[in-house]
Amino acid sequence: MSRQLISSGSEFESKIGYSRAVVDGDFVFVSGTTGYDYTTMTISESVTEQADQCLKNIEQVLKSAGSDLSGIVRIRYILPNKADFEPCWPVFQKYLGSVLPAATMFEAGLLDEKMKIEIEVTAKLSADK
Repeated sequence: MSRQLISSGSEFESKIGYSRAVVDGDFVFVSGTTGYDYTTMTISESVTEQADQCLKNIEQVLKSAGSDLSGIVRIRYILPNKADFEPCWPVFQKYLGSVLPAATMFEAGLLDEKMKIEIEVTAKLSADK
């Protein structure tokens, strides 16, 4: 299988020079994804709403790649404030409760102070892809 680059249309991709996701072999590597609604380029002030939007954005790009949330094998959560992690657990449970990927959380600064969470995933392609 050849390498496939996927864009979400976010202005950050062209400004910084990266792809939202890369399909290579049987895997989809999704770049760190924040809680921006890319259709309006707005972001909520709520960390839980941002977490929800992150996973919606990831779900969309995985679908474009021929996968879905059930294909996630690895997830990384990055938050500027580690105290914001636990309030997001119900959101993660909603999307990933039956998937149970390997996970890591770490505290780090993000590109914009409005961003309260960034999520990166690796997923397997669907069997029929």
